[in-house]
Amino acid sequence: MRTGEAGLEEQRIYSREIKLFGKWTFENIDVRDPSLKKYICLRPTFLPHTGGRHEHDRFGKSRVPIVERLINNLMKHGRNMGKKHLAYNIVKNAFEIIHLRTKQNPIGVLVRAIENAAPREETTRIMYGGIIYHVAVDVAPQRRVDLALRHITDGARNCAFNNPKPIEECLADEIIAVANNDPKSYAIAKKEEIERIALSSR
Repeated sequence: MRTGEAGLEEQRIYSREIKLFGKWTFENIDVRDPSLKKYICLRPTFLPHTGGRHEHDRFGKSRVPIVERLINNLMKHGRNMGKKHLAYNIVKNAFEIIHLRTKQNPIGVLVRAIENAAPREETTRIMYGGIIYHVAVDVAPQRRVDLALRHITDGARNCAFNNPKPIEECLADEIIAVANNDPKSYAIAKKEEIERIALSSR
C-alpha cells in the first residue's frame, strides 16, 4: 500500500475509473456530518454486492458500500425477501430518475438524504423499582444510518403499495425529498416524530 501524495493520487485515479453501475463516480462525494463519516462507506465499486462477507464481523456493515445497504433494506419485510437482483434493478432505475430530475450525482443525493433522515435522539425503556420509564438517549452513529435507510425504504414501499406508480419512482421521489429536507417526506416526518417523543421524555 502506497502512502503520501503518490498513494492519494493513485486512489483518485482508481475512484475515477471505477463507477457505480458503470455510470456514477465516487469522486467529490463527501459526508458533511462528522459523526457519520466512518459509517457511510463510499469505497469505489462497480457492483454493490459483497455477498454477506461482513456479517460475522462486529460493525462489519459499516464497510459495506452504502448503495448495497440501500438495496439490502429494500429486500426486507417479506415481500421482496431474497430477491436481490430485483432490488438492484429498482435502485439502478431510481438513480437514473434522480439524475434526470436533479442533474446531480445520485450517490451524493443519497448521502445528503441519509444525513438529513438520521435521528439524533430517541427513547429507551429503563425499569426502576418495578416501573418502566421512557428516557431520552443519544443515537449511536451506526444506528442513525440504519434508521435513515430503513425509513427511506419504508417511505418508498408505502408510496408504491396499492398505487400504479412504480417503486423506482417512489424511491427516487423519497430520496430527493429527504435530500431537500422536505417535511412531507416519510423519512423526515419519522425522524421529527422520534426526536419530538425524545424531547418530551427528557
